[in-house]
Amino acid sequence: MPKSEVKVFRVSGEYMKNFQKHVFSKEKRALKEEDAVEDVISEITSIGLLRRKVKITEVKELSKKEITDLFIMQLIEDQ
Repeated sequence: MPKSEVKVFRVSGEYMKNFQKHVFSKEKRALKEEDAVEDVISEITSIGLLRRKVKITEVKELSKKEITDLFIMQLIEDQ
């Protein structure tokens, strides 16, 4: 059975709340791009926002040099 490799994705997008546009960019570890997007949407909608109000504009797989999240950087270094 092949071993799955965990990748790091940057998910960017926007949503409207209280008549204000909020732009976000989050880095997530996941096996697939779809898993990273689902994790980000779940996190954002936990504040009482509807899923249909979240618009994902970009999903990018990151190399080790592109990662800015300190927690994720530390997790990768420990491997």
